[in-house]
Amino acid sequence: MIKKLCLLLLPLLLWTGLAQAAPIYLGIDVLEQSGFRAIAGKRVGLLTHPAGLNRRGESSIDVLRRAPNARLVALFGPEHGIYGDEKANVPVDDKIDPRTGLPVYSLYGQYRKPTAKMLAGLDALVIDLQDVGVRSYTYVSCMRYAMEACFENGVEVIILDRPNPLGGLKVDGPPLDREWRSYVGAFHVPYVHGLTIAELARIAKHSPGWMETPNATREKGKLSIVPMQGWTRDMLWTQTGLRWVPTSPYIPDLSAVLGYAMTGLGAQEGGFSHGIGTPYPFRLLRFSGKSPAELKAALEAKHIPGLSYRIVDTQSAAGAPLTGVYVSVVNWSRVRPTELSFHMMQLAAAWSVSNPFAASKNPALFNKHVGSTAWWDEIKQRGAQARVNAFVNQWEKQAQDFQDEAKRFWLYR
Repeated sequence: MIKKLCLLLLPLLLWTGLAQAAPIYLGIDVLEQSGFRAIAGKRVGLLTHPAGLNRRGESSIDVLRRAPNARLVALFGPEHGIYGDEKANVPVDDKIDPRTGLPVYSLYGQYRKPTAKMLAGLDALVIDLQDVGVRSYTYVSCMRYAMEACFENGVEVIILDRPNPLGGLKVDGPPLDREWRSYVGAFHVPYVHGLTIAELARIAKHSPGWMETPNATREKGKLSIVPMQGWTRDMLWTQTGLRWVPTSPYIPDLSAVLGYAMTGLGAQEGGFSHGIGTPYPFRLLRFSGKSPAELKAALEAKHIPGLSYRIVDTQSAAGAPLTGVYVSVVNWSRVRPTELSFHMMQLAAAWSVSNPFAASKNPALFNKHVGSTAWWDEIKQRGAQARVNAFVNQWEKQAQDFQDEAKRFWLYR
């Protein structure tokens, strides 16, 4: 147990530096402190999940229910549901919430976008979702689809903002080609985007082509933001003084948040596993036919800045022993989070009998996550000779260009 805690805590301390509690007030806290001014006199729906808590750990559902001058009349749930107990990629049905008696409309079931019937009678839809700072995480897609539906039906959107756990300065990875826009890529941003969920909403609202609704409808739609107080862009989650609440079953802690950005794309196709079902989701790498020592040596030979590797003995969810290579962050300032994934793809091509990307059975899903047709052509055609460093360097420049353009939508400095 002590060994496991050390493995989990050391990378986090190295990633963030010593954690420093700061007086951060989330959007839900600011709304309550204002006397619920933004929702006064309104019938509202709430799109949220278990991480939708105020700084005291109270559910935003309960906070809005006690608002004296507004009425919460419906709940909306994203992937994993409002209580976070639904599996990934599994449709969720509408239901009546047994705790509150309110209708719960699933936005990850028959519909991904609220229908006119779901929104009927609402003056505003309040959105309180905790994102992880990565483009393919579906909560930001759920937000965008909900915004579109509200704008089309004359319902105000109110975003209660929350921190980006990776901070607001790190941007990295391939931008999203327009042809691959989907529910795992609803925004044309670098894979690690460096924005809060409210800042993403602002870009969508004010940028032509970022939403499916006609420009006139988008421009007419009403978007209100309740920003945080006390958060600055250089803050990572451990510097906020807030407790991390699992945002989905495989993101139970901050180690997994960072791991998702680092290894999620690398295990999408090709044969790598990245620790799902172990105590180290998105951090523990394995590859069939390669020993942990061989894998560790191959990764070290890549000389990826900011990372180190150690061999860890653990067990599967079923209790079977297994050994893998744990990825640690030793210098956050040097890390380009997605870089590791593309080296993983190159290794997968080198270690397979034939190029697994050339023989892919579902290239569309891969491309929807990665977002780059150019990279797909590269790894499919060149395999083990794919020019990873050239692509990573190009994406770094494109990510910085994006961030320079996105600064006008920043809510925090």
